[in-house]
Amino acid sequence: MKKEEHAIVLEYLPNGYPLEGKMMPIAQAIGEENLTLLELVPRRGISLEIGEKVYIGEGKRPKVYYILGRLHREKLTEAAKDQLEEFISKIVKEKEKEFVDFFNKAEAINKRIHQIELLPGFGKKHMQDIIKQREEKEFESFKEMKERTQNLPDPEKAIEKRIIHELTSFERNNLFIH
Repeated sequence: MKKEEHAIVLEYLPNGYPLEGKMMPIAQAIGEENLTLLELVPRRGISLEIGEKVYIGEGKRPKVYYILGRLHREKLTEAAKDQLEEFISKIVKEKEKEFVDFFNKAEAINKRIHQIELLPGFGKKHMQDIIKQREEKEFESFKEMKERTQNLPDPEKAIEKRIIHELTSFERNNLFIH
């Protein structure tokens, strides 16, 4: 897994968390590469904007003093959750090929459940139809998936919902978040 180089600011709390009493500015952010939720401490005198892309890689970071650590899902603010949905939607569109590949390569988790069935709205019938279609020819886009598979829920929206779910609540089998 590659290290995060950049993060997108989901929420900026200039006075930190209200109930912790530390009064230290903090940003809730998500890593661009691995979709890791992070808490960032900005440099003194730096104010971060929601939606801003900041460098968090090795060496000198112009705006981020240090990475406090992973952001626990329980700490996500409502504003951060809204930003998260927007960001995930953008990422799924930008990396469509990777997510379509998920459908081309998804496999059974055990004898009773398949990875595809973990997507919201996808059941055994959809999973069987997708496997049958991909055996004939791998999918190349979400649009093509919908054209070749009858009554298929929107694969793009299903992936977005699943990623949000994996980021905001505990899930035993993660498909996209590590």
